[in-house]
Amino acid sequence: MVPGRGSQVDRRAAGAVAPRPDPGVVPSWPKVVGTTVQLWLTRRPLSHRVLGALIALLVVFAAGGLTVGLIRHPATGRPAPGSNGGGASDTSGLASVQAAAAARQSAAAWVSAEVSHSAVVSCDPAMCAALEAGGFPAGDLMTLGPGAGDPLGSAVVVSTAAVRSLFGTRLTSVYAPTLIASFGSGTAQIDVRVYAVGGAPTYLAALRADQISRQSTGRSLLRNRRVSASVAAQRQLAAGQVDSRLLVLIATLASEGPGPVQVVAFGDSGPGASAGVPLREAEIAASPPGARSGYLPSLLAFLNAQRTPYLPSSVKTTFLGGHEVVRIVFDAPSPLGLLSR
Repeated sequence: MVPGRGSQVDRRAAGAVAPRPDPGVVPSWPKVVGTTVQLWLTRRPLSHRVLGALIALLVVFAAGGLTVGLIRHPATGRPAPGSNGGGASDTSGLASVQAAAAARQSAAAWVSAEVSHSAVVSCDPAMCAALEAGGFPAGDLMTLGPGAGDPLGSAVVVSTAAVRSLFGTRLTSVYAPTLIASFGSGTAQIDVRVYAVGGAPTYLAALRADQISRQSTGRSLLRNRRVSASVAAQRQLAAGQVDSRLLVLIATLASEGPGPVQVVAFGDSGPGASAGVPLREAEIAASPPGARSGYLPSLLAFLNAQRTPYLPSSVKTTFLGGHEVVRIVFDAPSPLGLLSR
């Protein structure tokens, strides 16, 4: 019967309304188990209740252990609060960044000290910035990047991960097959390469021909009575491993210089250089056997009076094995074809 308008409806007093469970709140497993066992016990005799109470205790303890295990080892794969789940990844990323920065600084220092400052060097923006900060002339830096084109016109290409990504296999098969120095490893590796004028096949053929000429000249120097060399230096001269500029300079010293020439050692082809890259450094005795008085000042004056390309980039006196020597260094890259002109 539907009450009419104005009639009174008997309303029963309502008790406290239980709040609706929050769908985001899930009761703990021990609480669920305890409630279930309690309902079961109310419907069983006393003897069953005792046994059930014992079972309930065991279940609660087991559930508690499970809860602790879940807290310590969350099933979601997310680290528990306060843990450092991404520590290994963060450390690895930081190490990679530091390795790349260290290789870049080492390469920049080597290029600034060893590569001719009149040579054009191609590099990515970060490497070019490091070279400029290291003292390499900004006007001789060619920045490589998307849309920048080929390293045409450069003498040296500094190959970083960015440059390798830019040119792919063409970098070594077409533009710069010869490595004169290398720093770092993996993706952080930085290679200093000679740009191949005329393409890789032409350049490599010229490099082989130049080595044959250096080999012939080196063996000729070994027959010169005014030239002596250590056993290791003799092998390097005979194999054609010595830079053409050093060979010409030693021959000129032996014929026109202040006295005999004693070669103590050759070196400085650059770390990790390709086979066949010439050695650009020589240490010669400051006072070889048979030298007259005033030999060293005359030698230094003679070396510093040379003209390009036979003017060394560095001439210094130092001590090697307890003996004073004159260290002569020429810039990279080594020119080809000097001995055939």
